[in-house]
Amino acid sequence: MGTRRKMGRKTQMKSRTSYGVQNGSKIFITDNSGAKIAQIINVDHAKTRLRRLPQASVGSVCTVTVKKGRPDLRGTILKAVIVRQKMIYKRVDGTRLSFEDNAGVLITREGDPKGTEIRGPIAREAAELFPRLASISSLII
Repeated sequence: MGTRRKMGRKTQMKSRTSYGVQNGSKIFITDNSGAKIAQIINVDHAKTRLRRLPQASVGSVCTVTVKKGRPDLRGTILKAVIVRQKMIYKRVDGTRLSFEDNAGVLITREGDPKGTEIRGPIAREAAELFPRLASISSLII
């Protein structure tokens, strides 16, 4: 029995980083889409053990629900990319990095950001995976 080859566009390989957020974590939304705080309800493509909560790190795509923000966005289920995490993670070159808060950016199904600008720094790992985030961000660390 042979296996089926995956068709379509090749995805860039994400380097392994320490998990900083999980299901139920609240993150700040750093773009100007109108949402302020969102709660993670699922981590996309997370393979984990039975009854263990899926965890996400910088560059992970998550399904979130908006908890605080504009009334038309509140309660909606959207996709977000984690761009900052509080927990220390190690880069491939050996440097260790952490941020002040856990933050994300709302994206569409195609991976384009909903907002037009990003407040604060974003991690290089997220900018490499999502080039459109890099173009609208003010600072990449």
